[in-house]
Amino acid sequence: MFDYTWIDRMDITGEAPAEEPARQYYFMKKCKVWAAEEEKRIGRKLTLSMQTMGCQMNARDSEKLEAILTYIGYEAVDDVTADFILYNTCTVRENANLKVYGRLGYMKNQKKKNPRMKIAMCGCMMQEPSVVEKIKKSYPFVDMIFGTHNVYKLAEILYTHLVSERMVLDVWQEAEGIVEDLPSVRKYPFKAGVNIMYGCNNFCSYCIVPYVRGRERSRRPEEILSEVRALAADGVKEIMLLGQNVNSYGNTLEVNVNFAQLLREVEKTDGLERIRFMTSHPKDLSDELIDVMAESKKICSHLHLPLQSGSTKILEKMNRRYTKEDYLNLVGRIQKRLPDISLTTDLIVGFPGETEEDFLETLDVVRQVRYDSVYSFIYSKRTGTPAAAMEDQVPDDVTKERFQRLLQTIQSISKEITDGKVGQEVDVLMEEVNDHDASMITGRLSSNAVVHCKGTTSCVGKICRVRLTQSRGFYFMGEIIG
Repeated sequence: MFDYTWIDRMDITGEAPAEEPARQYYFMKKCKVWAAEEEKRIGRKLTLSMQTMGCQMNARDSEKLEAILTYIGYEAVDDVTADFILYNTCTVRENANLKVYGRLGYMKNQKKKNPRMKIAMCGCMMQEPSVVEKIKKSYPFVDMIFGTHNVYKLAEILYTHLVSERMVLDVWQEAEGIVEDLPSVRKYPFKAGVNIMYGCNNFCSYCIVPYVRGRERSRRPEEILSEVRALAADGVKEIMLLGQNVNSYGNTLEVNVNFAQLLREVEKTDGLERIRFMTSHPKDLSDELIDVMAESKKICSHLHLPLQSGSTKILEKMNRRYTKEDYLNLVGRIQKRLPDISLTTDLIVGFPGETEEDFLETLDVVRQVRYDSVYSFIYSKRTGTPAAAMEDQVPDDVTKERFQRLLQTIQSISKEITDGKVGQEVDVLMEEVNDHDASMITGRLSSNAVVHCKGTTSCVGKICRVRLTQSRGFYFMGEIIG
């Protein structure tokens, strides 16, 4: 894994290097010297509270941010009175923004109690100019603000703040490149996420992501494979390949490599037992990818395929670039080649202009496809997106009533699917001791379904043979048999 001696060997007596990542190593070491002095002053270890919101991409960014601060000298704790509070924000929904403002309001008093506390804001929310202006005006006690494109610069931003003792604002409109060879921490020693690309080119009319994450940039395949091999050598059994739309991987590369070809190479990794990926856009999921999944011994039998709406009219307004018929045809090809596949999806209810007939089209797709589970959302306006300005916004009471009907349909189908699997013997990667019962451990099937079993911590991180004994709707109870 990451070799911290690269940082320790840095000469910090002169000017910072211009090239990356050496420049960041320089500032990490500079900050480490400062942290050691600060630790002596206060007589204890410096503490860090990471507050991560949003998707797997944000979670992966937070692993890098935490690793940088851990090297500097901070110890991660679950305490909002920590010496360093870092909010890695999500802005997909405006409610997420409101939650952040609420937390900052609370932190005002904490900062008064401990003026040397550092508060940093990063992530998608910081890519919105109106948000940054609001923080500068209403929450001037925030020390650092940076966006999605320069997460790797945390140490440099921190050092700039330490020298200037002022708020540091460093938000880029576009990424200047992908910086590799930076430290990272993992929540689990046996599974990890690996970014294969950044940004999004799809511009769905309801979505803010392309505006805050930027345009698509694919990592070079050799860099991805090197990271995967290093993780497998370090004991990682399961990898999740991450991108806003993994199906468009490779479009920005000079070499001719697509996502299906990348998966073939990842599968060759010794020691790796499971491969997942997130997320696939239906518009460009290829038959080649379906074939790779069907032929693979390591790719999990789970595919998240966001539908959003079953109405072709609404899909066009959403700028999804497929029809209801296109989607059902794709699902048919997938299920023919992968009869045991677990399909999950995203659905939005109450999109502007949605009629009862449009909603019934969505229910029709749900019944035809029979998803194992669905992430369903009530549409809410997202300022800055085309959909927010659309006419024919659906009344709240109508949307809520449709949403309840959708949930009933989803729950009924999910129960039928899980009930039908009771008695099966399956492989489960055991992930952690159960939050509510220390005598139980929790794991995931290849299908991504959750199962709870009697077990000990010695099982965590292992793939166990489990008999599914009970269905509880969206999860299983089971017993370890091997």
